Amino acid sequence: MKSIVVAIKDFSIRIKDRRAFMMMILMPIVLTIILGSALKGVMGDSSSAPKTIIALYQQDQHPLSKQFVQGVLENTQLKNSIVVKNVYSQKELNQFIHEKKADVGVVLPKNWGTQLANGKTEPVTIKVSDGKDFEANFVQQLTVSYVKTTNAVTASAKMVLSDLASQGKSGKELKSIGAGLTNNLGKEAEANASFVYDKPVGKNQVSSLQYYAAAMAAMFLLFNAMVGGKSILSERANLTLSRMMISPTDRVSIMTGKFLGTFLYTMVQFLIFMGATHYIIQVNWGSNPGQIIMIAIAYSISVSGLSMIVAAFMKTEKTADSLGGMLVQVLSLLGGSMIPISVFPETLQKISKITPNSWALNSFTNIMSGTSWNSLIIPLCILIGIGIIATIIGSLRFRMISN
Repeated sequence: MKSIVVAIKDFSIRIKDRRAFMMMILMPIVLTIILGSALKGVMGDSSSAPKTIIALYQQDQHPLSKQFVQGVLENTQLKNSIVVKNVYSQKELNQFIHEKKADVGVVLPKNWGTQLANGKTEPVTIKVSDGKDFEANFVQQLTVSYVKTTNAVTASAKMVLSDLASQGKSGKELKSIGAGLTNNLGKEAEANASFVYDKPVGKNQVSSLQYYAAAMAAMFLLFNAMVGGKSILSERANLTLSRMMISPTDRVSIMTGKFLGTFLYTMVQFLIFMGATHYIIQVNWGSNPGQIIMIAIAYSISVSGLSMIVAAFMKTEKTADSLGGMLVQVLSLLGGSMIPISVFPETLQKISKITPNSWALNSFTNIMSGTSWNSLIIPLCILIGIGIIATIIGSLRFRMISN
């Protein structure tokens, strides 16, 4: 009961600070709207991502040229990324690029498909509109991939035919086998074209607005570790903590109450933020509220444990404010709250797994996409484990410096 009294006292003090409380609610909502709207293309929102417009001048009508246009540039998997506009002269293509009616111009020269069929490479002309280098590199990679695949298929077919010829097959038989082999290999290569997509764990694609709602929740809840630690340091500085310790309330009850106070405030903040983003900006947090609440509870335990670390290893409020704020920013960056983790180098992606907000953010987005309970077992255990370990370390350290 003493722990609960301490927890309620801490919670009441924080909740009455209207300015700080409103900032902790309004700021993440504003950032969610700004980042979610500004970075739709980065997050792959198909409904709003900018499309690459290609002006195509196709001088060659060989089947391999048609296959490149229809099977690669006009591929249904890329329909939300590429729009192909056919032009009928070099002059018209140049005009499209000059007037910025197209981002990239592609010229398939005469006999391009014939050269490919013979295992040779005829250069494709790619023209770039100002500021569209990224789009041009994308189209170039598609072209290079197709050429390499076709050359590999042609070389394989020639090797097989050469072996059959050495076995005494007639020219007519070799021609028939070669046509069928090339056709089948081409279809197989096209069917297994290596388009890369960032798929969610669940059934649904997570939008940029959903991602940044989860990201801002993870980041701003993490600030409670600093706020909780500062409150303990403040009470130690003004001797409130000392008076509590010489009262009939034992130290364990006091530290437990401090932990529960941060936990309660963090949970209330999350529930308000979740409700506000859902009803104000229509963020869909998934179809299973129970999963969201469980991750929020586990993350609140983690944050509350970290507040014990802040209180135990920081000497003053000012130090906690500066170093703690800096630490939160670093963890937020590494955890993907500012920039999606998927754009990080592989080394940083591995390092991000040590941050509790990374586990919370990934869990929130997985729930939004419709994941199962089984996939949340590891994140739940890790987040709760971080909270318990941090609490034990912080409490032991706090006992040492208090004696």
